[in-house]
Amino acid sequence: MVPGEVVEAALRAARKRDVPVADVPLIAVAEEAGISRSTLLRRLGGSRAALDEAVRATGIDPGGQRPVRERAIEATARLLGSSGLGSVTLERVAEGATCSVHSLYATFGGRDALLRAVYDRYSPDVDLDAALASPRDDLTTTVRAIFRALADSLRREPRVLPAIIAEALARPHDPAAQAVYQQSIGRMLEKISGWIAEEAAAGRIRDLPLFPLVQQMTGPVISYFLLTPVYEQFVGLPHPDDAIETFTETFLRAAATSPPTP
Repeated sequence: MVPGEVVEAALRAARKRDVPVADVPLIAVAEEAGISRSTLLRRLGGSRAALDEAVRATGIDPGGQRPVRERAIEATARLLGSSGLGSVTLERVAEGATCSVHSLYATFGGRDALLRAVYDRYSPDVDLDAALASPRDDLTTTVRAIFRALADSLRREPRVLPAIIAEALARPHDPAAQAVYQQSIGRMLEKISGWIAEEAAAGRIRDLPLFPLVQQMTGPVISYFLLTPVYEQFVGLPHPDDAIETFTETFLRAAATSPPTP
């Protein structure tokens, strides 16, 4: 076990140089601790890694790696995509991100904030915002862009969005699963609902009840791309671009006041 005074000496040396602990030479740590380099190495068991691990155990990232935030988000996404929401514990995330649980609390404040950060990274929100910001005189282009944003988010690895949807469907009465679903899918549907309401008010989409219209638009494309990994094991599927074109034409023929010519 690395003595606490050695850890404190490493932290002081890092602060003085304004660099991560991993970038402080051992001789500088030894000088700060008032011992020789050889004595320091004996106390570390002959390995620099022991010092970095001891610093990490205090909740401080010693450096030499990407920031804890980046590694934790990626580790959480991998857990979500492979094993579902129930697998995401701070202990498993810390293991996958090679950091301490204390570092996760220091960075995110808790599991909920970590999950929000993961969704922000892997959500379709940015692509949806770009699609909805396009000129409103070309309904076909906008609908196609919305479908592409949804398809890309459902196909992207690791499969974060499918995992959230699956968890919400499997555990409809679980507050944690539903909270993540509402925070992620709810925000996405809210953006699309607002756009549909504006298009209906402008007379480009039929003035029908809003929620069925949202379902008519998002339901088929989400179902298709959510289940694509299952479908493609049994049948030949069209190219994703061709599927998006089919969904675009189908929705516009059903909902647009001036459907496009087939």
